[in-house]
Amino acid sequence: MSSIDELPPPRASPNQEQIQNDALEEHPELWWSREPLKSVLCYSFSVLLILACGIGGIVLLSTTTSRSGEWRMAVGATLCILALLVLLKQLLSSAIQDMHCLTRREHINMLKSGGFSDTLVFLISAIIILVCGAVLLTLSVSGETPGFPPVLVTMHTVGVTLVVVGSGLLLGVLIFTLLMYCRSCASSRFHPRNIGVFSISGQLYQRQNTTSSLANLI
Repeated sequence: MSSIDELPPPRASPNQEQIQNDALEEHPELWWSREPLKSVLCYSFSVLLILACGIGGIVLLSTTTSRSGEWRMAVGATLCILALLVLLKQLLSSAIQDMHCLTRREHINMLKSGGFSDTLVFLISAIIILVCGAVLLTLSVSGETPGFPPVLVTMHTVGVTLVVVGSGLLLGVLIFTLLMYCRSCASSRFHPRNIGVFSISGQLYQRQNTTSSLANLI
């Protein structure tokens, strides 16, 4: 009986989630892919935005004529430059990730796919597209711009399309930002509670083992 009483009390099972988080904290190269669903979603949307702006800008530039040269050149060049800027951001993030030149979490969270930089790029893109569409609509409706009726109809159609795309993109960015904010608040609210329950249960378990050991000694 004395040999059984002298055995150390069994330890509580370790928290697997905490162990995984500690392992990830030691490897900064793994911080880039901690939220794969969010990263894939933002990366795919960036590719779609690059294709849409690039193709739209090329179509406007390639169909430029003497009757509608000014606004097609302006809007087409703006869309092409916007596509190049979004592409440059994605290439820059990939290059920084491959070079492992960042070791601070806030910098990685800002530059990775799905981070703050993607949200800022999408927001700026939505504003630029929306402004271009609003300008075209204003010029086509006001009648101050001289031109043939087919040219004005085409300008109006392109303006409506850009306004719809810009408004949808802006609404998507706002919804995405709100969902991410609610998710971060929920995780920060409930995660410490789980840790507290685990530590309290561990203390209670140790106290019960200590009480039983003292009873056996008596």
